[in-house]
Amino acid sequence: MNAALRFVRPYIELRKSSTVLTSATVWYKIATCVNGSHTRFRYYHRTLPNYKKRKTNEEKKRIKTLQFIPRVPEKKVVPVIDVWNDMKIADLVHATKRSIDEVLTAISFCSTNRHNYNSNTIISNMRVSEEIVKKLGYKSRSVSNPDTMLSKKKDLDAVKRPPPDPTILIKRHPIVTVMGHVDHGKTTLLDSLRKTSVVLSEFGGITQHIGAFNVTLETGERMTFLDTPGHAAFNAMRARGARITDIVVLVVAADDGVMEQTVQSIEMAKSANVPIVVAINKIDKHNADIRRTQKMLAINGIQVEDQGGDVQSVNISALKGVNLNALVECIAAQAEVMNLTGDPTGLVEAVVVEASCETGRGKVATVLIQRGTLRPGAVLVSGVAWAKVRAMFDEAGKPVREARLAEAVEVIGWRVVPDVGDEILQVESERRAGEVVAYRRAQLDNLRAIEQDKAAELKYVDYREEYKANLEKRRKLGVIKLKKEGPRKKESLPDDDTPKVNVLIKGDVAGSVEAIMDILNTYPDAEQCRLNVVHHGIGDVTQSDVQLAEAFNAIIYCFNVAVPRNLENSVTELKVSIREHTVIYNLIEDLKEEINGKLPPVTKDEILGEANVLQQFVVTEKRKKVNVAGCRCTKGVLLKTANFRVIRGKDTVIYEGKVESMRHLKEEVASIKNDTECGLRFEQPDVSVQPGDRLICFKIIQKEPETQWDPGF
Repeated sequence: MNAALRFVRPYIELRKSSTVLTSATVWYKIATCVNGSHTRFRYYHRTLPNYKKRKTNEEKKRIKTLQFIPRVPEKKVVPVIDVWNDMKIADLVHATKRSIDEVLTAISFCSTNRHNYNSNTIISNMRVSEEIVKKLGYKSRSVSNPDTMLSKKKDLDAVKRPPPDPTILIKRHPIVTVMGHVDHGKTTLLDSLRKTSVVLSEFGGITQHIGAFNVTLETGERMTFLDTPGHAAFNAMRARGARITDIVVLVVAADDGVMEQTVQSIEMAKSANVPIVVAINKIDKHNADIRRTQKMLAINGIQVEDQGGDVQSVNISALKGVNLNALVECIAAQAEVMNLTGDPTGLVEAVVVEASCETGRGKVATVLIQRGTLRPGAVLVSGVAWAKVRAMFDEAGKPVREARLAEAVEVIGWRVVPDVGDEILQVESERRAGEVVAYRRAQLDNLRAIEQDKAAELKYVDYREEYKANLEKRRKLGVIKLKKEGPRKKESLPDDDTPKVNVLIKGDVAGSVEAIMDILNTYPDAEQCRLNVVHHGIGDVTQSDVQLAEAFNAIIYCFNVAVPRNLENSVTELKVSIREHTVIYNLIEDLKEEINGKLPPVTKDEILGEANVLQQFVVTEKRKKVNVAGCRCTKGVLLKTANFRVIRGKDTVIYEGKVESMRHLKEEVASIKNDTECGLRFEQPDVSVQPGDRLICFKIIQKEPETQWDPGF
């Protein structure tokens, strides 16, 4: 304490121990010197001794006095060790991070036969393990055996079966994916192969879904074709088609050659290590150039056989059916070389090609069988969705009794719509499916919790940094609490004036909604109008969708889905805007127009004419001298009502504004034509011009704003 008093002596003269200190700063310095920088203290008011006897206000004085609060020593944190039944000595050594000799020494206090113990000895009684941990100076916590829990967790999830025995494998037909640029004839080729006309039912003449077809050709060959969209918006669909296929048929139009989506298809097939068969289509057109197309393919790494390469290529006309048999023979030959086989027995393994939610049918998924044979009644699990197969249908809508290897069927009976591209595994029962789905959901929840913990930890670090900075500032100032700087922060910030467009997306299948969301994700954050997706899903519009759109003032965009009649009154009453589209780029164009309508108007200068300054005159008008610019119009026309800009040199603006007077000779005129001299007096009479200055006449017009968003097509 004496040292503390000497430390504060420059601040106050202390003569006796009964000296009263009225300065809180001095008390703070004494407290810091005695107990360290983390001393806690508080103020209380002490009255004068004879306070009760004296009643005058002047004598009712209070002296601030500091009361020291002794610092409580920090409690030592004792580590907690998990113990369980049938625990090994080696587990105790690993958990306590002690040597085996120390553990055996602790055991000697709990058991008389210490010499019978070694690192592999199992302690069957948990009480003994708890006593050993206590002797080592730790606390114990009873838990289940981790090895048993780990094995149970592994059993909860559904996994693929081990590779099959080669003796049970059978030959299967190939899975062929048709890929290429939009409008190069992919769907027309499939129509010709299976003698149907799907292309007429495609909105806008383009494919917007993955189509899966089981085709039996005239030659007796059976194949499963996947028709992928060629439009730029469906990049994810084409990537899935390349991953689950055996052979890729690359369709290239002979008149267009290799286009952007053609190059993407080549890269996807190469990354998936899938062989390619080239079909050069539209050879019947007058501007078809097969040689040029082959050279363009060679530039992109596809060397066809006609050019000395090893990639099979067939020149076809899908519309007129030219050389289709030759194309089928090439595909069959490629499949024969690959020797495709599969296991038709046991639990089914498949993949989700497409998924939808249809009125009257419920959740429907198109699945491609990769192992086993699927029959009605089977229980399937895909991600966090599961189904008991009620019925199966082929691409024509006809019911089928079973789906064999490499076949694609529509499955009805899903409780939740599965995600496209997810693997499908068959399980033994509905109870088992519930366990698998619950386990996978718990795993997803754990991942979300970990991400939230990381975010909270980052926020805590920022808080600690701010707290330490404020603490250091308080110590320097010698105060307990810092005064708030600036105005009080508002509890709720008002919405800014940035325009925004809220949308709600409903599509017919999961792949279409995925493609739309991928396009919307390309919307730049720097745009003047915000784009918010309130909700997205598959299936028809529901009452909850209408209410959600009304709450957020959102537009409902329907892609190949309808609005039920029972919702029409609700839509009209709530004044919800619903836009129905069947072609994806029409939907995006409609959305861009909506965004353009929210943007602020853009002003633009429209140049009417130009003139050169020949000389400046000084005239007297109403006893005031004003400057007049003598000019010659060199381009267009000069209007008195328009705006004028005087430019000196390259880009130095001397004046911008209106003119007060425009005269030709001595007459006041409203306009000056090209190659005519005139005198101009500006609204600001002190504007001084020089010969050689340029004068531009313009008017300000408002232009309809356009978003700079480029979705890529």
